[in-house]
Amino acid sequence: MSTPAWLVARPIAHRGLHDRARGIPENTVAAAEAAIAGGFGIECDVQLSRDGEAMVFHDHTLDRLTAETGPVLDRSRAELEAIAIDGTSETIPTLAAFLDRIGGRVPLVVEIKSRFDGDERLARRTVEVLAGRTEPFAVKSFDPRIVALLRQIAPRIRRGIVAQTRYDGPDWGDTSAAERRSMAMFGHWNETRPDFISYRYADLPSQVVVMPRILSGIPVITWTVRSQQEADRASAFADQIVFEGFVPA
Repeated sequence: MSTPAWLVARPIAHRGLHDRARGIPENTVAAAEAAIAGGFGIECDVQLSRDGEAMVFHDHTLDRLTAETGPVLDRSRAELEAIAIDGTSETIPTLAAFLDRIGGRVPLVVEIKSRFDGDERLARRTVEVLAGRTEPFAVKSFDPRIVALLRQIAPRIRRGIVAQTRYDGPDWGDTSAAERRSMAMFGHWNETRPDFISYRYADLPSQVVVMPRILSGIPVITWTVRSQQEADRASAFADQIVFEGFVPA
C-alpha cells in the first residue's frame, strides 16, 4: 500500500497542541482544536476502559493528569468520561468522540498503548471504531504483536511501528532480552510490514531506519521534537516530526 501524502505533509502535534500554561491538557478535545487551528496533524494515545472502550489517554494510570488514582483499565467508559483532566473542564474522550470532533479536518495518528502482555482487546476495539471511516488516519504501536495483528485483521488501515534504539526499564512488560533486541533491530519486519516508522528523535541518525527509508521508501516520522533547532536537524533523517512545546515554522 502506498504511503498517503497527508501522513507526512505537515508536522504532527504530540497528543494535540497541548499547553499546560494555557489550560490545554494533552490528549483532549481542546488540544485537538488548537492543533487544527494551526493546521497541524494530531497524534493521540488510546487506553482500554474496564468495559472495553478505546479512550484517548496516554498513561496506564490516572495519577499524573487527574485527581483520581489507579489504572485506567479499572474504570468504565462512563466513569472515565466524567474525570476532569489537569484541573480543567476537559475530560477523557472516547476515540470515537475524538474522531467525530476532529471531523477529518486534519490527519490523526492513533498510538495503541500496550502492556506487552498479549492483550488484543484495545487493538481490536480501535479497529472497530475506525472501520468504515474515510477521514485521514493511521495507527501505530510500540508492540510488534499489535502491529502484526493490525496487518492481519485490518490490512487497509495504515499502520506504523514505534521504535527506538534501546528498550530498558519496566515499560516493556515481560519481554525477554532477545525480544527487546529484536524490537530494536526490526526483527519483526516480516510479520508487521509497517507502512511507516515512528522513531525516537534522540536516537537519530540510526542505521536501522536507513534501509527501509532509502531502499523501500518507508517514511520515518520522528518523536518527540521540542524546538525548531531539533526540527531542522530532524529533516536530514526523517520525513516528518511529532512535536510539542513549540510551534514549528
